[in-house]
Amino acid sequence: MYSRFGKVFYFFMVFGFIFFLLYFYSAMPETVQYQPDSPTEHGRDAFFYSIIALFVVCNLVVLLPPKLLETKTHNGLHKLFPVGDDYRDYFLAWFYTFGAILNTCLLVMVFFVHAINNQEGINASEFNFFFYLIPLLLVIWVIAFFILLVNKFKQVRLDS
Repeated sequence: MYSRFGKVFYFFMVFGFIFFLLYFYSAMPETVQYQPDSPTEHGRDAFFYSIIALFVVCNLVVLLPPKLLETKTHNGLHKLFPVGDDYRDYFLAWFYTFGAILNTCLLVMVFFVHAINNQEGINASEFNFFFYLIPLLLVIWVIAFFILLVNKFKQVRLDS
């Protein structure tokens, strides 16, 4: 059940990221700065394609284990997390929500670059809250993954 909520959250963030990336790409000037008041400028196409490449790589890495488990392609994962096991659902939910959090990180990065290059709307200094929130979320999720694995290994040890 949790994995379904994780999938919904993940796909919501994927569509949100793609929508806002395309929207902000169309609103960006031809040259983009990555830091406020920086003399260095880069082309917006390079920014767009590098963000797309980062998005694809992050999502492939994060979604490979749950897809291997769901399609029963990897025998080791399938033996460790059999169908009907509660930890299977937790494992799948963790990976999908972690993918959503990574997409949120990328979305905040796109918002920040847009705020730097478009001074009419949001000021770039208003992102300080997100610069502390995103690493905190990532650390909490990684700790939760290790807690999940420790509990699963305890269950396997008790069952054998």
